[in-house]
Amino acid sequence: MTTLNPQSDPLETEPSSEHHDDHSHHQPPKGLMRWVLTTNHKDIGTLYLWLSFIMFLTGGSMAMVIRAELFEPGLQLVEPNFFNQMTTVHGLIMVFGAVMPAFTGLANWLIPMMIGAPDMALPRMNNLSFWILPFAFLILLSSLFMEGGGPNFGWTFYAPLSTHYSGDSTALFVFSIHIMGISSIMGAINVIVTIINLRAPGMTWMKLPLFVWTWLITAFLLIAVMPVLAGAVTMVLTDKFFGTSFFDAAGGGDPVMFQHIFWFFGHPEVYIMILPAFGIVSAIIPTFARKKLFGYSSMVYAVASIAILSFLVWAHHMFTTGMPLVAELFFMYCTMLIAVPTGVKVFNWVATMWKGSISYEPPMLWAIAFVILFTIGGFSGLMLAMTPADFQYHDTYFVVAHFHYVLVTGAVFSIMAAAYYWLPKWTGHMYSHTLAKWHFWCSLISVNVLFFPMHFVGLAGMPRRIPDYNIQFANINEVVSIGGFAFGLSQLLFLVLVIKCIRGGEKAEARSWEGAEGLEWDIPSPAPYHSFTTPPEIK
Repeated sequence: MTTLNPQSDPLETEPSSEHHDDHSHHQPPKGLMRWVLTTNHKDIGTLYLWLSFIMFLTGGSMAMVIRAELFEPGLQLVEPNFFNQMTTVHGLIMVFGAVMPAFTGLANWLIPMMIGAPDMALPRMNNLSFWILPFAFLILLSSLFMEGGGPNFGWTFYAPLSTHYSGDSTALFVFSIHIMGISSIMGAINVIVTIINLRAPGMTWMKLPLFVWTWLITAFLLIAVMPVLAGAVTMVLTDKFFGTSFFDAAGGGDPVMFQHIFWFFGHPEVYIMILPAFGIVSAIIPTFARKKLFGYSSMVYAVASIAILSFLVWAHHMFTTGMPLVAELFFMYCTMLIAVPTGVKVFNWVATMWKGSISYEPPMLWAIAFVILFTIGGFSGLMLAMTPADFQYHDTYFVVAHFHYVLVTGAVFSIMAAAYYWLPKWTGHMYSHTLAKWHFWCSLISVNVLFFPMHFVGLAGMPRRIPDYNIQFANINEVVSIGGFAFGLSQLLFLVLVIKCIRGGEKAEARSWEGAEGLEWDIPSPAPYHSFTTPPEIK
């Protein structure tokens, strides 16, 4: 007997023993080539998750360079040019290397199990979409060691900075972005085809788990905006190396056009990095509150509304470019409108917890922290949405604080919650709750010491992306840097915990958490190499 996420009655499925087949001839091959040639969704999910964690530590080490330089005023450790390379590559690695592959890894692992499918619909393409990614990051990181250094114009690579003031690494940067985009589009097509075609009989649209819904909508966003990013980087490439002047005013181009094209990709991209998080939290909170998710259908419509509205707000990043007043008003109101479906989601999570029988296991701790801290990021986003106020906040540390609250305490915290929630299903072992709680509390305290004070230096006028600053900001920057180093070190606890969990520990039950619902909890832990050889009947 298992239940998915509908508003209605529990769904009955056939006993799980018939759905999977772990005879010896279905076992994976041994050795290195298993991972290179694999088309199994679980193997590919594992590869994505490990790549994402390696990139998370890589991007984090760059953040450590940034915070070490800003520990006190004056130039201490690195040249301003190298500092700019660190801020640029840190942003690119964290967005395209840490957050997006982590969500893709979760999609690979979980979507087939959640919908009762045998695998992803396009397994060979799945293998290819992963294996081109490590090369993309190697190309990007190798540029740091070449003459002239890596890209130094910020992860948003605004023209004319990116078309005029950097070394020849721009070409490598553009090529690596193209490869990442191709990987994302292939992954998104795979997710859409899998969800539409491989759902178990009886799994209607409004019975899909919310994680599956959020990923379906995210996949359409990826297909819509990744080609726009490809166009922007190609125009930067031809401006720099082939004499075109798309963004060069001297040749009749327009630098502001770059911002329009970039942010038409960039704003939906923010939602690509947060919608799957909503799905994760919507799976975890009902489990540990021992209650049905409040307002399932309204959550689905809210996610869809957010995705549609994300295409109508891009120019709120550009209030200071001298837009006409009517455009500023339009983008201000559209941006404020996104707060409505987002508020619906937060209300539903809180209503799910209301009068629930809550237990505070590690996944629930991360999920509750997500709800509170993501909401703080949303509030500062509303402040930035007000055009006249944005004139003061723009390009200050207030903006840095805002988007790190959304992407670190939002996206990254939800990924941690997912890892703690499904790790027993992946490895077949329970992990150390003590170590998990140490990781959580160290991360929670340090992340707020790191990002919360940035609001205040931003409001006081400290610009972002600078290697040096006035003495008046010194004390707060010291505190921020200490928080940054503490947060970075805390993540090593997570690495230790995961390795210990893989190597052994208490045997996990098929339903690792009391009250967990969904088809993935019907199959044994660890999940067999092939989960559903015959689709489960959902009544």
